[in-house]
Amino acid sequence: MTKLFLLLFAFPFFGLAQNTYVPDDNFEQALINLGYDNVLDDYVLMSSIDTVISLLVFNQNISDLTGIEDFVNLKILRCSGNQLTNLDVSNNSLLSRLFCGGNQITNLNLQNNLSLMILRCGNNPLTSLDLSNNSFLIQMFCRNSLLTNLNIKNGNTISLDSLLITNNPNLYCIEVNNINYANNNWTFANGSIDNQHYFNTNCSGTAIKEYTTNKELIKIIDILGQKTHFKKKEVLFYIYNDGTVEKKIFIE
Repeated sequence: MTKLFLLLFAFPFFGLAQNTYVPDDNFEQALINLGYDNVLDDYVLMSSIDTVISLLVFNQNISDLTGIEDFVNLKILRCSGNQLTNLDVSNNSLLSRLFCGGNQITNLNLQNNLSLMILRCGNNPLTSLDLSNNSFLIQMFCRNSLLTNLNIKNGNTISLDSLLITNNPNLYCIEVNNINYANNNWTFANGSIDNQHYFNTNCSGTAIKEYTTNKELIKIIDILGQKTHFKKKEVLFYIYNDGTVEKKIFIE
C-alpha cells in the first residue's frame, strides 16, 4: 500500500517533467498553429519540440521566448518583428541561422552558439555584440542599432563575406583578425559600414584609434534631393565639404 501511494504521489511530477514552460500566450499560440501543441495552457510537450530543426515565429507579437531552451535540435530560428527584449539561445548549441531583427533586444549572448553561420539582428537597441566564438560566421547584418562595441575577431575573419552594420552612429572601432581583408571587403563605399567605422585587432585600452575629422556638414537632403533638416524614421543624406556623403536613418 505504501509503495502504491508513493507511485501515485510521484506520477504528477514525472508528467510535469515532460513539459516545457511557455508563459507567453502568443508564442504558445504560434506553436499551436505550427502543430506542436493543441491547448493554450502555458505548457508544451517537450517530446513535440525537442526534434524541431526550424522554427518560424516572426511577426507574432511575442514578447517572451521562454521555452526556446528545450528546442535542443534547433538550427534555424526566425523570430524577427516581435516585441522581444531578451533572447536566450545559450542552450541551442546547434543553431546555425538566427534572424531576430526588429525587436527590442538589448543584449545578445551567442558565445555557446559555435555553429552559427548567419546572424541578422538589426533594428534592435543592441549596444554590444561579441562574435569572437562564432568562427563559422559567413553573414552578419546588424543595421540601425546602438552598437558601441563589436568584436568579430573569431579566428576566421575571411569566411565572413557579407557584413552590413550601417546606421550604428556610436560605433567606431571594430575588432577583427585580418585588417586588410576587412578594409578591402567591408567599406563605406559598398554600404557595409558607416564612414566613422574602422578595423583593428584590438579595440580595448590604448589600442583604440581616436577618430577625428575636420569635415563640415554642408547640407542635408531627402531621397528626392530636396534640402531638409534632421528627421526621425526617414532616409536622409548628409553632404560634407570634403565630398563625402552619409546615408542615415534615425529610428529613435
